[in-house]
Amino acid sequence: MAAEGDQFERLLAGLPPTSGIDFPVSPIAEHTVLEMLAGLADTVRATFAPSAWWIICGRQLVGLLSITALRDSGVLQIGYGIAPSFRGQGHATAAVAELLRWAKGEPRVRTVYAETRTDNIASQRVLTRNGFVQTGQRLDDEDGEVLCWQADV
Repeated sequence: MAAEGDQFERLLAGLPPTSGIDFPVSPIAEHTVLEMLAGLADTVRATFAPSAWWIICGRQLVGLLSITALRDSGVLQIGYGIAPSFRGQGHATAAVAELLRWAKGEPRVRTVYAETRTDNIASQRVLTRNGFVQTGQRLDDEDGEVLCWQADV
């Protein structure tokens, strides 16, 4: 389900993003991270929409998948997070797979790009299970050494 600006506002106010959706037992991200992601979604949405999606299982909000940057022409950088109480259940893998299915039918997209911390084995598995290939490494100011991944669509 596409994550709209007013839904981020509801989530930040302590409400479910939309009626019929329940909160996870543990939050999908810290409040400051959600504020940053809401601003990022607004920025991306100005030139590319949808810019973020709620990851929902049944009626339960379990995570968020976002376009974090529009890189070179047709390259989308993504990020995702799953509430701790729902990790290890395949939700991120399924969400990334669905994003790739969507991207294959989207003429504005030719490549999906992601980065993982070198110690984030679970996220690396999400990407490899979805056909991403490691393309390099770089030093990130916040996360230190990260691995760079891409999947052509």
